[in-house]
Amino acid sequence: MLIHSASQLLTLQGGPQRGRALGALGIIEDGAVVVRDEKIVAVGATAELRASYPNEPTLDANHCVLMPGFVDPHTHVIWDGDRADEFEKKMAGKPYLEILAEGGGILSTVRATRTASIESLIAQTRPRLLRMFAHGTTTVEAKTGYGLQTATELRLLKALLTLDDETPLDLAFTFLGAHAIAPEYKDDPQGYTDLVCQTMLPMLKEWWDTHAPRRPLPFVDVFCENKAFTLEQSRQILTQARSLGFPLKIHADEFDNLGGASLAVELGAVSADHLVKTSDADIAALGKSDTVAVALPCTPFGLAERDYTPAHKLIEAGALLALATDCNPGTSWNESMQISIALACRYMRLTPAQAIAASTINSAHAIRRADTIGSIEIGKQADMLILSVPDYRHLGYRYGTNLVRQVIKRGQIYSVDVGYYRTA
Repeated sequence: MLIHSASQLLTLQGGPQRGRALGALGIIEDGAVVVRDEKIVAVGATAELRASYPNEPTLDANHCVLMPGFVDPHTHVIWDGDRADEFEKKMAGKPYLEILAEGGGILSTVRATRTASIESLIAQTRPRLLRMFAHGTTTVEAKTGYGLQTATELRLLKALLTLDDETPLDLAFTFLGAHAIAPEYKDDPQGYTDLVCQTMLPMLKEWWDTHAPRRPLPFVDVFCENKAFTLEQSRQILTQARSLGFPLKIHADEFDNLGGASLAVELGAVSADHLVKTSDADIAALGKSDTVAVALPCTPFGLAERDYTPAHKLIEAGALLALATDCNPGTSWNESMQISIALACRYMRLTPAQAIAASTINSAHAIRRADTIGSIEIGKQADMLILSVPDYRHLGYRYGTNLVRQVIKRGQIYSVDVGYYRTA
């Protein structure tokens, strides 16, 4: 297939973008792409590729933007129920950590998720993933974390494996048994930390080797925060995970600066996520590392907070910056990376070009897939979007509406309907 006549072809070629280099879109005016067997085989100007591939079936981009599919590198997309009542409390002024201390927040969703069947979890999660797909996300990182007991955490992973096979998106998997202290251990957080290290992680390794032997090991994540896991407990969990061969991630500095970002750098974590209260020393450490700083602007927006990830400090330090939705039931029930881009432009002061790069090639790097997705380059997987607009700057400028006209996933074309998708 030859996709031609794109007003702007955003290639994002050249790999992940550090620091001030963020925002290099590699634009080809009147661009075209040739796709065969799910892969990109040629990239260039329309006239050039039409001459080189005269007999290729064609798809007219109709003078609209052609770009890589969005990669969402931080979501909690699988859960049961909702927390609309807590949203009302938060809007009335009650802090999130206070709600959590009262047994709400994550623990409220844990209670519902523990009792949900795998069929119910799949049925509730599938439409969320399809809405993400309809809004242009072609690869999603999906965390467990609403079980906080071994059996439920593994049930969540099993459901996600099923959804990876059933939906057009590709999923990247993360084990987040250390999302919060399990309610049974509310007076013994160290006991729960030991359980994660001594029981959950070894069982996860054995389970994964049996149920998904041909897939890469999932990431292991931990919520390093006051009222969750201390810096030393986070170190204990991540060190044990690394010894078992798992790649690492960390939630850090959402509410307090405990040093989680520097811990991520020290242990070679793939990413450190949230980073709202991150210190200058931690930012400097990230800037000298390959650990991706993943910003989640939908979360402070969802909490009606004023502070956002200090994007320009990270850029000046030379860090790798990515964007994600943090889709979850409590603080960010948002399935659109386009909204993340719009918020990042307004509250983190990114340009649309910087936000797009942070949502494609850099976010692919945050899940170790930048070698296969995140840009439009020869040999990469044919995951692309045709927008309904002629200029990439409409992303960020416009919000609250879907600017994706067609999604191309592994070379298959999907025309977008409102909220869902259909095969073209």
